[in-house]
Amino acid sequence: MHTRTLGQGLQVSAIGLGCMSTTGGYSDHPDRAEMIAMLRGALDLGVTFFDTAEIYGMGANEELVGEALAPIRDRVVIATKFAQDIDFAARTPRGRMLVPSEVPTAVEGSLQRLGVEVIDLFYQHRVNPEVPIEEFAGVLGELIAAGKIRHWGMSEAAEATIRRAHAVTPVTAVQSEYSLWWRRPEQGVLAACEQLGIGFVPFSPLGKGFLTGTVDTSTTFEAGGDIRATIPRFAPEALAHNLAMVDEVRAVAEAKGVTPGQIALAWLLAQKPWIVPIPGTTKPHRLAENAAAADVALTADEVTQLTAISDSIELVGGRYPDALEAQTNL
Repeated sequence: MHTRTLGQGLQVSAIGLGCMSTTGGYSDHPDRAEMIAMLRGALDLGVTFFDTAEIYGMGANEELVGEALAPIRDRVVIATKFAQDIDFAARTPRGRMLVPSEVPTAVEGSLQRLGVEVIDLFYQHRVNPEVPIEEFAGVLGELIAAGKIRHWGMSEAAEATIRRAHAVTPVTAVQSEYSLWWRRPEQGVLAACEQLGIGFVPFSPLGKGFLTGTVDTSTTFEAGGDIRATIPRFAPEALAHNLAMVDEVRAVAEAKGVTPGQIALAWLLAQKPWIVPIPGTTKPHRLAENAAAADVALTADEVTQLTAISDSIELVGGRYPDALEAQTNL
C-alpha cells in the first residue's frame, strides 16, 4: 500500500485501521485472540496506522492494541486519544472532561496500557469548551518536547479552534467523521487543514457500515451492545429512506468491478492527498477489502458522479444522538 503524509511529516499507510470495534461497540462480541491476530495481520496488507482511544472499553482497547502490535511496534504508527476523566479500575467514566493539568497523567496511562515508550499521535478526543484550547495546545507541546508523544491532533474540532490550537503547537492531524453520508468537514475544516499543512483522518468513513451495502431494513442492532441502535440515521424509517444512497453507490461500484465500501473509501482518498481514512472492522476479509481500496483509482467523472449522488440525496436522521452531537464542532 502506498503511504500518505499527515502534518509535520508523519507518514502513514493511505488507509489505516480504526480499532474501536475490536473490543465491542457493534452487534458482534469479538474474540480477543482473533482480534490480536487480525491486527498483526493488517501489516501484511500494508496497514501501518492504528487508531485507538482510552475511552474505547475504558482502557481495554488500548491494552489489546498494545499487546497486538508489540511484536511489530517499530513498523507501525499508533494513535490514541484523551478527553474524559475515567475510572479505569471500574471501567467507567466519571462524567467530566479533563483539564490541561491532567493531560500528562492521561499520557502516562496510555503509555502504560499500550506498553510503548512514546505515543506517535495523541489526539484530544473532544474539545473541552470550558478551557481555552491554547492551554491544551501548550501542554501538548510540552509533552512533545519531553518525548512522551511525537505528534498531537484534535478530533471533531471546529475550524476556528483548530487555527487557535495550531498557532500554539503545530497540529499534525484532525480526526472527524467524514464520508459520502457526512460531509460537514467541507465547511471550513478541510480548507484550514490544507492552509495549515494538517492531515485529515476520517473516522466512520463507511458510515458505520451503512456504505458497505451490508445493512438493510432487515438488519437489527443490539440495544446496549451496538452503538447504531442509538443513532437516528439507523432508525427503521430513516434507514429505509437512506438506503437510496447505497443503491446509487452500489451501481457505481458494480460498473467499476469493486465493492460499495471500496468506492466510498476511494472517494475519500480522491478528495485530498493528505486524507487518510481509518475504517474499522472485526472481520479479516473486510480488513483486506478495505486495504485494497487504496488501489481503486477513480476517474474525475466518477468522483463528480459520487459527489453528486451525495448532494442529491437528503439523508434522514442525525449521525449522532443530540447530546453527542452537541459535543462536536466546538
